[in-house]
Amino acid sequence: MRKLFILALLIAVTFSLSAQKLVINDDEYFEMPGLNVMVFYDIYPEGHQGAIGIIQNGTRIATNGDIRLEPTPGQWQPIPVTGERQIFPENNEIRVTCSYPDESRNGKGFNPIYYPDLEFSYDVRVFGEGKNFRIVVDLKEPLPEEWIGKVGFNLELFPGLYFGKSWYMDNQAGIFPVQANGPMQQDSDGAWQAYPLATGKKLTLAPDEKELTMVITSEQADLQLLDGRFYHNNGWFVVRSEVPSGATKNAIEWLFEPYVVEDFKHKPVVHVSQVGYHINQPKIASLELDKNDASIDEISLIRMSENGGFENVKSGTPEKWGKYLRFNYYQFDFSEVKKPGMYQVMYGDFKTEPFKIGADVYDRHVWQPTLEYFLPVQMCHMRINEGYRVWHDHCHMDDALMAPVDTNHFDGYLQGSSTLTDYEPMDQVPGLNTGGWHDAGDYDLRVESQSGTVWTLALAYEEFDVDWDQTSVDQQSRIVEIHRPDGKPDILQQVEHGVLSILGGYHNLGRLYRGIICNDLRQYVMLGDATAMTDGLKYNPELDENERTGTESGKTDDRWVFTEEHPGHEYTAIQGLAAAARVLKGYNDDLAQQCLQAAVDLYDEDRESSGRWATSRINAAVELFVTTGDAKYKNDLLAMEEQIAGNMNSVGYMVARVFNNLGETKFREKLMPAFHKLQADLNEKQNENPFGVPYNIRVWGDGWGIQRLGMQHYFLHKNMPQMFNNSLLLNALNFVLGNHPGENTSSFASGVGSKSLLVAYGVNRADWSFIPGGVASGTGIIRPDFPELKEWPYFWQQTEYVMGGGATHFMFMALAAHKLLNE
Repeated sequence: MRKLFILALLIAVTFSLSAQKLVINDDEYFEMPGLNVMVFYDIYPEGHQGAIGIIQNGTRIATNGDIRLEPTPGQWQPIPVTGERQIFPENNEIRVTCSYPDESRNGKGFNPIYYPDLEFSYDVRVFGEGKNFRIVVDLKEPLPEEWIGKVGFNLELFPGLYFGKSWYMDNQAGIFPVQANGPMQQDSDGAWQAYPLATGKKLTLAPDEKELTMVITSEQADLQLLDGRFYHNNGWFVVRSEVPSGATKNAIEWLFEPYVVEDFKHKPVVHVSQVGYHINQPKIASLELDKNDASIDEISLIRMSENGGFENVKSGTPEKWGKYLRFNYYQFDFSEVKKPGMYQVMYGDFKTEPFKIGADVYDRHVWQPTLEYFLPVQMCHMRINEGYRVWHDHCHMDDALMAPVDTNHFDGYLQGSSTLTDYEPMDQVPGLNTGGWHDAGDYDLRVESQSGTVWTLALAYEEFDVDWDQTSVDQQSRIVEIHRPDGKPDILQQVEHGVLSILGGYHNLGRLYRGIICNDLRQYVMLGDATAMTDGLKYNPELDENERTGTESGKTDDRWVFTEEHPGHEYTAIQGLAAAARVLKGYNDDLAQQCLQAAVDLYDEDRESSGRWATSRINAAVELFVTTGDAKYKNDLLAMEEQIAGNMNSVGYMVARVFNNLGETKFREKLMPAFHKLQADLNEKQNENPFGVPYNIRVWGDGWGIQRLGMQHYFLHKNMPQMFNNSLLLNALNFVLGNHPGENTSSFASGVGSKSLLVAYGVNRADWSFIPGGVASGTGIIRPDFPELKEWPYFWQQTEYVMGGGATHFMFMALAAHKLLNE
């Protein structure tokens, strides 16, 4: 018996020791409790998410460990071709072969990256060495001598963690500055570069904060500690070693000695809606625990008393859901609690932010900020006032010049060999300096974003009778006053504003525009008031560059308008215009008629409508049928029965809106199996994670897709309630409001709920600020399994606001939940 005990003890000790060193796991990255090293798993170095990444004590601290051609590269600079990951268990090694240049990206498409005349390849090898790890770079051949001092191995450190923290470099010391400070220095090509904060062989990061402490030692070339935010506001701190002359094997060799918390475990996190729950709504908190956490404590729901203090409403052991991503999840169901009030959920030392339970939980402060703040702030060609504050002045009043032909724009716009209009390249196109919303943080106007926003707002007004008036919009003076009611429904004023842009392009170009966007990269990366992007004066080629009149100038800073032949975007515009025609009737009858006429005319144009565009045509036909009742659109839908049945995930919610009005029993009978399959597929996807929503792991957070699906599901539930319940809609809303994976429990909707994103990628991101009612895509997945939502204003893949979805889909979901739960 004693021998068995000793054997068991030895096995336990052996397991414990092996758990405390870096090993390559089944997902092909280095792992031990408190430390992960991913080797070329992520694929988005432009977004600070690629090459070698380090997660230390539960937080991603570093990324983009790779050979680069600049000391502090930015978004549009060369990156290598990456080969397959190779695993060598006998050496505890992961190896990847990379090479320059990447011909697939060399100034092609919308990527303005031009690679220099330099070809070389190299191996990046990472070795686990107990609790430490080593990075070695082997070049196949020495670099050309003229490239010495220009090519180096970089590792980027996330600035938000290190601001104000200490560092040592050999016998030098300092702190990581909050802002980039000089001096600058010129390189051999005359370009200004950041002067290193320090240079040496041994770098100690954050000795003042144990969980961030790490020692990096270079066995070969010196280390440089650089600040990457001089040219690029979104840059990170960079550790760099230049490749030495003549070097091949072991050209770069760094040893990493990170501090790792003994027996590290992810801190328990409880996810709830940061807004709260309707009394009739399912209420389930999600408990997120480390996968090695074997002990499960009691979880409690407490209610804050009206007289102060707390009362325990419910306690118990959470029910295990299972493993998702890298965590174990448990659920705590308190759906039976209906007493109105303010609550929190407690688990161990973790306590959620306060949330509300009540029948009026969605009455105020939820969808309203989107309509009161976000949409007005995004309005183009207007001055936006809020009390003492000016969000932006009249902007882009010089829109727009016809884009040059054969142009591949750096943001994805393509102008072909023709302008597709009567305008010549660089002609001034009238009527484009009205209406529209700035899309995302880029200030451009994309037709699909404009029409998508119009469509969502129109349906929200129609479904929920949104008679909300908190804003004054004067299209004549082009002035918006936030929180100055003018007696008109704000949502209709927003629909009108979007339509003015779409129709402005349609009437003046003779077709829809693809988009309106700045023509220069410096304009594109501009942070600040939209008014500063152009001089507001229309370009006149007869004037010298610095010459101007009261309305014109010789500056070619006007934005360009692009055109295209794209059935998908055209059908999306038809949807938006057809819906707008309904809700604007009685508010602006002339504009409503223009919307309907344009939608009908566009639909009747000859274009490809089969294959990939069939779903777009189906959705456009549904919207026109709803608006007009014309049998023409009904017959088109009946004729597309096969395409409808085969694309239910894209068109099911639209067809459900008219399903009972098509009057063809056989048609409906043939489609019912497809609807049943859609319902089964959605149920299966809802059960893939503890949050009850279909979640797709991409570079971007999937919040926008989940919101879109939540809105779509409303129409499935409304029109086919026996088949589709309301759970996906409510789950999607809760997901956005805080019930999502990762340590950051914030609501994705800025200014909505007890805790929300207050640093986001909006037009005011340089101020580390937010726009109330803007909704981000949210938590992203650092591949393969680490959920992340950082407080950082430049993570467009996590915290960007966009038009055409996002905020307006969230607004629709909140309104839908309010209606359904109060019926």
